[in-house]
Amino acid sequence: MREGSLEAPTRHPIDWRNPDFWDEAKLDAELRRVFDICHGCRRCFNLCDSFPRLFDLVDSTPNEVMDEVKSEDFKKVVDACTLCDMCFMTKCPYVPPHEFNLDFPHLMLRYRAIEARKGKVPFAERELTKTDRNGRIGAMIAPLANWVGSTENKVARSVLESVAGVHREAKLPKFHGKTFAVRAKQEPVQVNADAPAAKAGRKAALYATCFVNYNNPGIGMATRAVLAHNGVETKVVYPRCCGMPQLEHGEIEKVAENARKVAAAFEPLIDEGYDVVALVPSCALMLKFEWPLILPEDEKVKKLAEATFDVAEYVLDISKRQGLVPGLKPLDGGVTMHLACHARAQNMGPKGAEMLRLIPGIDLAVIERCSGHGGSWGVMKANFETALKVGRPVAQTAVKNAKAHLASECPLAGEHIVQGMDRLDEEGKPAVAHAVHPIELLAKSYGLM
Repeated sequence: MREGSLEAPTRHPIDWRNPDFWDEAKLDAELRRVFDICHGCRRCFNLCDSFPRLFDLVDSTPNEVMDEVKSEDFKKVVDACTLCDMCFMTKCPYVPPHEFNLDFPHLMLRYRAIEARKGKVPFAERELTKTDRNGRIGAMIAPLANWVGSTENKVARSVLESVAGVHREAKLPKFHGKTFAVRAKQEPVQVNADAPAAKAGRKAALYATCFVNYNNPGIGMATRAVLAHNGVETKVVYPRCCGMPQLEHGEIEKVAENARKVAAAFEPLIDEGYDVVALVPSCALMLKFEWPLILPEDEKVKKLAEATFDVAEYVLDISKRQGLVPGLKPLDGGVTMHLACHARAQNMGPKGAEMLRLIPGIDLAVIERCSGHGGSWGVMKANFETALKVGRPVAQTAVKNAKAHLASECPLAGEHIVQGMDRLDEEGKPAVAHAVHPIELLAKSYGLM
């Protein structure tokens, strides 16, 4: 095994039930080992703010060595990690099977897990991760919740910043009074029985995800419309959140609990021949990769992982196996397509861009770089400006492209990019008003939306 090997990276299970995982002295020793290697390599300097902070820590010591860095200063490095996985997937030459065995994101996760177990996650941040509870309340009072969350409501956002630490200028997802699950029941779709996928008997259980269910039902409705048009029978399923917000704070036990319950809910459908389609890449990543690393012995989790597709991945699978029905029309004005980190981390290729290339004559520009948002991380007061800084190259490229449409598989990343574009545009008139999921553009191309 050599540095720079072309072998695929291998990820080891997260050993969170081993007492050594929680041993702070052993964690400190591993942090120092990994940080020393990172400091000598520096290939990741431009991925996120974790690495510049790490390098500055070492460089500011009298002899510029890791031994002279204080352990309490490591938190600055950990706090800047968004768990995007791009260092592991795209940059680091020392990931397994290399003997150095580096997994920087999961090391940051271990640090946060110990902090969470010690009760060091702030109360407001813990409450913000309770997406199902917050979503249900937000749906019941959607007009009021959206009024409070609007960046134009200076008084309310100032209070929210003081109480919850959410930056007053950060765009927040809106709530919908009618969730995706409710809309799916009230607005049935007609499956195209003449489509090749229908004749092949394809059917999909759509994992609604907390974001699509409560904040952006349009993504789900577009997915149902495209799949039904192509002969795929669908069911909308939403047992609970995938736990990504809890994972970001190191609450691994809670993530494991969610994994068990969601996997148990999907098992009967998988046994009936349903594919599972996750509508947001972060959730697809959890189902396909993170859950099996947290619960490697759980057969239901393993079965769910093997049955799960990202939505763009699923559409392309239909296209390649059975063929899509004709009727896609060109889109005016071109598309800038941002490849979300959690889509790239699924190691499936640029499926969102590949799906859009099915549209005839599409003028497509692809951006393959982190938006800087990092889920709930990027809206916090402590991180918002850093998130915009990390995402500035993406926003600059999007402004330069000047396409009519901006798409990202991650809805949060998409709106964050738009906010970065707003700051760059001197006249305050960005090329796009908001970002969309690529499945929405496919539905538009079909004339379904």
